[in-house]
Amino acid sequence: MSDMTQDLDLSFLYEIADGSDEFIVDSITMFLDQTPQLLSAIDNAINAGDWATAAASSHKLKPNLGFFGMPISQANIQEVEIMCKTGATDVSAIKEKFSEVNSTLSTNLVELQKIKAEKEAGL
Repeated sequence: MSDMTQDLDLSFLYEIADGSDEFIVDSITMFLDQTPQLLSAIDNAINAGDWATAAASSHKLKPNLGFFGMPISQANIQEVEIMCKTGATDVSAIKEKFSEVNSTLSTNLVELQKIKAEKEAGL
């Protein structure tokens, strides 16, 4: 595993799933459906200078990252949210921080896809 996937700990998900692979698969499916859309919305908003939308989409993504044990990405997206809310004085810092989140989540989405496939196959 690379350093990037260290920001993925599904122990909370497994704990609340209480042995239900169906719950795990459903939760991962929802995350896989919503996250790319939110990342795209944030990216488009940042590039358009639409700080309110970037902040709102970042805020919406934040709890999902906590649920899936991604505290580093969660902290980074919170920084993006705060920087956008405070008037985006340093656009390059916002883009850099969001790029970190995007990169980590891209890796984690692939990993979650594998976990979902394993659970669906009953492994």
